[in-house]
Amino acid sequence: MLLVMDVGNTTTVVGIFDGEKLTAHWRLSSILHTSDELGIYLLTLLGTKGLGPEGIDGAVFASVVPPLDLPVSEAIRNFLGVEALKVDAFTDIGMEIRYASPREVGADRIVNALGGRTKYGAPLIVVDYGTAITLDVVSVDGAYLGGVIAPGLVSGISALFGRTAKLPQVGVELPPSVIGRNTNESIQSGILFGNAGLTDRLVEMVRSELGVQARVVATGGHAELMAELSRTIDQVDPWLTLDGLRLIHERASGKKALP
Repeated sequence: MLLVMDVGNTTTVVGIFDGEKLTAHWRLSSILHTSDELGIYLLTLLGTKGLGPEGIDGAVFASVVPPLDLPVSEAIRNFLGVEALKVDAFTDIGMEIRYASPREVGADRIVNALGGRTKYGAPLIVVDYGTAITLDVVSVDGAYLGGVIAPGLVSGISALFGRTAKLPQVGVELPPSVIGRNTNESIQSGILFGNAGLTDRLVEMVRSELGVQARVVATGGHAELMAELSRTIDQVDPWLTLDGLRLIHERASGKKALP
């Protein structure tokens, strides 16, 4: 079985694939920092599914937190007994990267674009609702073009809470109406309905630049909620990043050539 990890600034997503089937997945806070902490955490997660390290024969991860790259690699090596493939902008994924400086592209964005293109075709726009809201664009001929980065839902709430004297920290929950009847509802309305509008406007502008009605796939922890509010999201795929990581590992191990 294959272990896949998407290491983010606030959330780390872990999955286990048996062939092409995602048999287990977890979305966790990125709070661990040493290889021993991470290794014990991984063993605990596997144990909840009745799995041990002997069942893992491959691993791949993408990270946008450079200080965690080495601890993650060491944890997988020391506790699971396999060498992990680390995905970055220079990994051979079988997809042309047309970003002006490929080194600047977050690995998760490339993985999303590849996974989306493989599952849904091109052209495509992948909207990822994570620490940041990112739109990643796949051209008509299947290349990664670039995209958009905006503050995420939780980041926006935290910014209001941290930079104002009286506004409270609230949860990401849908208020009953756009017109908030109290401060919590007002903040939730601004964050959720506001970012739905941001998504739709950006999608419309990207489609206009592409000159085609590209399909839109949403992923990330808040994808399902935002899809209820957006008029441009066509498909929700919460675990798209994990699929992309699996595909990259298959290519690297020679098991399958990507289209």
